[in-house]
Amino acid sequence: MNNRIKVLRAERDWSQQVLADRLGVSRQAVNAIERRKHDPSLQLAFNIAAQFGHQIEDVFFPETQSNLEDG
Repeated sequence: MNNRIKVLRAERDWSQQVLADRLGVSRQAVNAIERRKHDPSLQLAFNIAAQFGHQIEDVFFPETQSNLEDG
């Protein structure tokens, strides 16, 4: 699943560790989610979106959606 976590972190000048601490997960977990190596649980996805003040669909979206947006 695609996500905008890296962009949203950069807008706030947050490191992966800062986000991880706010979520109560490891930095490695944030890295894996950000790099699309691991999909978060639904609860964690909602928590990530909430940290950025966004709805879940503004942070996470399916692979096909990014393909449509790109071209």
